[in-house]
Amino acid sequence: MTADEIDHEAETPVYRQIAAVLIADIERGALPVGRRIPSESDLVKRFGVARDTARGAVRYLRDEGYVRTVPQRGSYVLERRRPTEGG
Repeated sequence: MTADEIDHEAETPVYRQIAAVLIADIERGALPVGRRIPSESDLVKRFGVARDTARGAVRYLRDEGYVRTVPQRGSYVLERRRPTEGG
C-alpha cells in the first residue's frame, strides 16, 4: 500500500490515516516548517475522501500542534519543540 492509499476497512479512522501521512511528510521535511500543507480540497482529491474527513485530518494536526490555521489562507507547519532530557 502506498502512502496515498487509505484503508477504509482499517481500525484506524480514515482522518487519522491521512494525518499520519501528513505527519510523516512533515517529519521527513517534505512539508517544511512555515509552509502550507495541502488544502482540504487537495486532500479530498489526493485521498478520495469526503471534505469532512479531510477537515478532520487537518483538525487533528492542529490539535496535536503540527500546524496552525490562518483563516482564508490555509494551515501552516509549525516548528515542533523536542522534549528535553531530564524533564
